[in-house]
Amino acid sequence: MGSLSSSAFGPVKPSSFAVLLVLLLSCSSFSSTEAYDALDPTGNITIKWDIMSWTPDGYVAVVTMYNFQRRDIQAPGWTLGWTWAKKEVIWSMMGAQTTEQGDCSKFKGNIPHSCKKDPTVVDLLPGTPYNQQIANCCKGGVINSWFKDPGNAASSFQVSVGAAGTTNKAVRVPRNFTLKAPGPGYTCGPAKIVRPSKFVTANKRRVSQALSKFLLKASAVIYRCITACLSCWVVISKPVALYTILSE
Repeated sequence: MGSLSSSAFGPVKPSSFAVLLVLLLSCSSFSSTEAYDALDPTGNITIKWDIMSWTPDGYVAVVTMYNFQRRDIQAPGWTLGWTWAKKEVIWSMMGAQTTEQGDCSKFKGNIPHSCKKDPTVVDLLPGTPYNQQIANCCKGGVINSWFKDPGNAASSFQVSVGAAGTTNKAVRVPRNFTLKAPGPGYTCGPAKIVRPSKFVTANKRRVSQALSKFLLKASAVIYRCITACLSCWVVISKPVALYTILSE
């Protein structure tokens, strides 16, 4: 960092410089991987990825997001992204869609829904035709809080993944999950393979089980370093110019 002896606001007094230095050092502790929502410290979005069946070159999965926060996810709703571990493609989806198809030029005949290495998925809108829906989909990305309305605190979509392998050993867990929604940002932990989900039929006479299951959590991030640093300026009478600090 360059000299802090002067700025656009005039000379910095030693006492002001000392306060500035302490505050800047304290900002380093506010990272997006460690921050949390002080008003809802245990709140999170839990994302469940259940492999329901195998296909000739991959699998069909149901992905469900549960809003275990005290705040609703409001319009325009959630956006979920990840990076494939191999060269997977998305053949088709129900209840959601990717925002871009990507380069599928190597495919002839059947064209995948998305060939992007890092697809971004959004919910479908209310009024979507029934043959494109699954349970808990098509709410425009809106998910109510579990604490307020548990019956509407989930959002789901189905994805058919190709070039993925057809056994639990061959399938690789997607990486670098990202979740965006109105309000604070979110930081997602790594996906982990956990015990498969079990599903009870409507008549409650049979229980089926997913073939495999990934689970991850995304927690709200309120404090980021730049936000904390900007809040420092109000307590310093003659701060160093912000441009000087960030550019050197």
